[in-house]
Amino acid sequence: MSIFLIAALLLCLFLLLLLRRRRGCLPLPPGPPNFPILGALPFIGPMPHSALALLARHYGPIMFLKMGTRRVVVASSAAAARSFLKTLDSHFSDRPTGIISKEISYNGQNMVFADYGPKWKLLRKVSSLHLLGSKAMSRWSGVRRDEAFSTLQFLKNRSDSGKPVLLPNLLVCAMANVIGRISMSKRVFDEDGKEAKEFKEMIKELLVGQGASNIGDLVPGIRWLDPQGVRKKMLGLNRRFDRMVSKLLVEHAETAAERQGNPDLLDLMMANKVTGEDGEGLNEENIKGFISDLFVAGTDTSAIVIEWAMAEMLKNPAILRRAQEETDRVVGRHRLLDESDIPNLPYLQAICKEALRKHPPTPLSIPHYASEPCEVEGYSIPGKTWLFVNIWAIGRDPDVWEEPLAFDPERFLQGKMAKIDPMGNDFELIPFGAGRRICAGKLMGMLMVQYFLGTLVHAFDWSLPEGVGELDMEEGPGLVLPKAVPLSVVARPRLAPAAYRLD
Repeated sequence: MSIFLIAALLLCLFLLLLLRRRRGCLPLPPGPPNFPILGALPFIGPMPHSALALLARHYGPIMFLKMGTRRVVVASSAAAARSFLKTLDSHFSDRPTGIISKEISYNGQNMVFADYGPKWKLLRKVSSLHLLGSKAMSRWSGVRRDEAFSTLQFLKNRSDSGKPVLLPNLLVCAMANVIGRISMSKRVFDEDGKEAKEFKEMIKELLVGQGASNIGDLVPGIRWLDPQGVRKKMLGLNRRFDRMVSKLLVEHAETAAERQGNPDLLDLMMANKVTGEDGEGLNEENIKGFISDLFVAGTDTSAIVIEWAMAEMLKNPAILRRAQEETDRVVGRHRLLDESDIPNLPYLQAICKEALRKHPPTPLSIPHYASEPCEVEGYSIPGKTWLFVNIWAIGRDPDVWEEPLAFDPERFLQGKMAKIDPMGNDFELIPFGAGRRICAGKLMGMLMVQYFLGTLVHAFDWSLPEGVGELDMEEGPGLVLPKAVPLSVVARPRLAPAAYRLD
């Protein structure tokens, strides 16, 4: 009898301790129900940013769900993003590995998909010192001016015949030539050449593939089956990109004698003139991955923001007229807009901010990864969890933005919104991300958007091609946020003829 009583007491004590322990544990964030194997994927579909924003309205700004068998937490408000990317920045600084990231990043050897460590820090340092930092950017202002002028000349020649121009293709070409000249002393594409069109198509395929929900990454047990054919497609794209980059490296090496005493970025990287904290330099995969990053991340993203801004102004001609009136007042009609004019063009800056708010180049952040469990705002986050920040949802949060679906640059000219900066400090507007994994090219990207958009607005009047009625404003799928129907426009010069000649 005594043995039975002792056993019963021990059992009660164990159950009491277990109950207390459970009560002391923090809950998971709320989230949608999960289906076997697929998790919440049936709720997400081909446009994850908008589907997750819709779910967040019901489950809250910090949401936990399964994508396949992967644990995922989604931040959909400025406060939630601040908690993860500022308070827990070091905890979520790595990237998850997957088929797509491996196949397009030389097995994680580039800057975008590398884990936070010595190699990533070295690539970041190189890009800041020689390419994307404020001092480096000032050295290359002439290159940006030349390529903007080349773009204007192409548009002017097309305007004489009244032919429309596919604006995103032209902009991608211009951005690629800026990057090519800065990093390897070479223009890589002609504005209307076959290679430029092929490059744009490669970029589009790559970014659509990256933005898709790949079952092989989300359900690792069936990865070997490659059920969607993603691995096969990514391998093919990687081979095409590798051929392009390898060709550029060979051509660069053949012209090394021309740069004696004046090395460019690629010369320094190839000669191992830069080393990291561990004393190691960059290998060939690091260099190829870095160059690929520049051409992928530095071309389509800026072009897409400019395209959306132009589309919004064509829908709202009063905004375009006001922007042109501002540039006429500050710049005049007898010369082209210069980068030094931008600080004196607050309405142009407001248009760029509004385009980045409503149409962020990456609507859903590249995933962050935490290997260890943590706590955030009263919730428990398990280890091995992916983090997505829904930048698109944050920019359209009705609790922050008045009439969030309207395109209204004036919101950035008055009141508290006038002080908001998109460089990662104000979490209400984080088009480039925030924290230590913030986009390395944020300064360059912002300048390119402001300078090229301002130049186009100032130098030309714009209209849709004859016979085109209402402008299609639907979004396309992908890691970035393209227009579903690329913007085709007709440009007509509006400056004095002498302004189109480069001194």
